[in-house]
Amino acid sequence: MEDKVLRKLFLGFIHIHILHHAKEHPIYGVWMAEELGEHGYSISAGTLYPILHTMESEGLLWREDRNVSGRIRKYYSITEKGDEVLREARDKAYELFREIKD
Repeated sequence: MEDKVLRKLFLGFIHIHILHHAKEHPIYGVWMAEELGEHGYSISAGTLYPILHTMESEGLLWREDRNVSGRIRKYYSITEKGDEVLREARDKAYELFREIKD
């Protein structure tokens, strides 16, 4: 039970991480998985790529396909809508942190 609850919670955090990094520079799946790993998230490609595709279809990210060493790599950047969602998520996260930090 606890694993399912934590998984749901962490998936929200992962979405925020993706938006944050996609705002800084275009991201791609392998890089994002490694970055998330540095923050203690263990995420499989089978979980990450559907998240990226869903965020793209929801208009939070836009995708650019680039040829890298003869292979197509999908890079994702934040959209205006994604930036608005990120701003709101940050505000809520700061508010929550201030409330629970003690």
